[in-house]
Amino acid sequence: MDIHQTIAAIATAPGEGAIAIVRMSGNEALSIAAKLFSVPLLKSHVAYYGKILGANREILDHALAICMKAPHSYTGEDIVELHCHGGSFITKRILERCLEAGAVTAEPGAFTFRAFMHGKMDLAQAEAVQALISAKSAAAMSHAKNQLEGSISKKVLLLQDKLFGIAAILEAWVDFPEEGIEFASLEDVSLDLRLIKEEIEAFAATFHEGKVLYEGLTLCLIGAPNVGKSSLMNALLRKERAIVTPIAGTTRDILEDQMQIGDLSVRLLDTAGLRETEEIIEQEGIKRSKNALQEADLVLLVLDASRTLLAEEESLIKSLLPEKTLLIWNKCDLRSDIEGVLKISALQGTGLDKLKEAILAKITYNSNKDEVLITALRHKEALDKSAQSLSHVIQGLQEGTSPEFLTSDLKESLQHLTRIIGKDISEEVLSAIFSRFCIGK
Repeated sequence: MDIHQTIAAIATAPGEGAIAIVRMSGNEALSIAAKLFSVPLLKSHVAYYGKILGANREILDHALAICMKAPHSYTGEDIVELHCHGGSFITKRILERCLEAGAVTAEPGAFTFRAFMHGKMDLAQAEAVQALISAKSAAAMSHAKNQLEGSISKKVLLLQDKLFGIAAILEAWVDFPEEGIEFASLEDVSLDLRLIKEEIEAFAATFHEGKVLYEGLTLCLIGAPNVGKSSLMNALLRKERAIVTPIAGTTRDILEDQMQIGDLSVRLLDTAGLRETEEIIEQEGIKRSKNALQEADLVLLVLDASRTLLAEEESLIKSLLPEKTLLIWNKCDLRSDIEGVLKISALQGTGLDKLKEAILAKITYNSNKDEVLITALRHKEALDKSAQSLSHVIQGLQEGTSPEFLTSDLKESLQHLTRIIGKDISEEVLSAIFSRFCIGK
């Protein structure tokens, strides 16, 4: 991304609405605005009412214009926002007018990229902008907001500060090997490194919860035909999403819908009943069911409490991973003596609250809004590599390795942490991160 050009983009969502915003950022933003807006933008952070004019001075729209002069803006550059009427055609026409007057089209994430490049935020905070936009639940929004305010960055800087203290001791051992000065004992340094390494590993381990929080949870309903999977889907969604009939094999394809369980966004999948069949269409549905089973975060195996288990069901139970499977006895309104923790009646809507509690418990989800979670795989990989480098330092201390070799591994550990907040990071990684942003942000 060329940060020397003035960029322009529609900053509001596509479609029709009361208001739309066309945003420009760059050194020429104010001079471009002077070519197309009827009122001079003299003061920063003040809204001016006027007309947006075409190349022949015809009126395109009546609008508000706001300038935010550098460095007191989102990007750290001069920004001009044109608040116009929210029709798709007029908004695109105003953007075209900005381009005619000298701006260039902004790439996805270009505005936030400039904010990062001008030091308005670090890379972890920049990633939080997209996380906030994409949040599917109140909890996801809260954690993204905390990350935008620097929660991850502060945690990383604290870890770095601790490692800088250890690095200073190792450097002293290298610089003053014969002085006999006791900077710190070998045992104390080893203990401190182990504690820091454990802290980094614990931080990396929050990725599972962070990923579930950010991306949502995929639940897959599986089971034999007519055990009540579709009825359970309808009961959980509180609407008639799936067709329910007494005929086995009614569901032939994957049915999908969204719901909330607690603070989590959940993608719920209803699948074709698993059984041996010669029917070609049903075979394809069963094949898709097995694929969905593999991709799901959690499998809800629905069993029919009104009858004994089939041989295929017993085999299926043995094949599933216990840590990602919940066994659910449905139709308990037809039989009350069934043994099992999760007993429900999808038809009557009983037992659903306990089922939701069991789902949240199964994924070990912690809804503590104050805990700092990582949601990006890039962060986890950096933390894992940082901890691995510290392992080499700890092992070297135990084996009596010369301190100058240990400082190299310690610096490497610090570099991996630094990359989380955006220093010493490649252009390819930056492009990959900001390309996921929407245009206009």
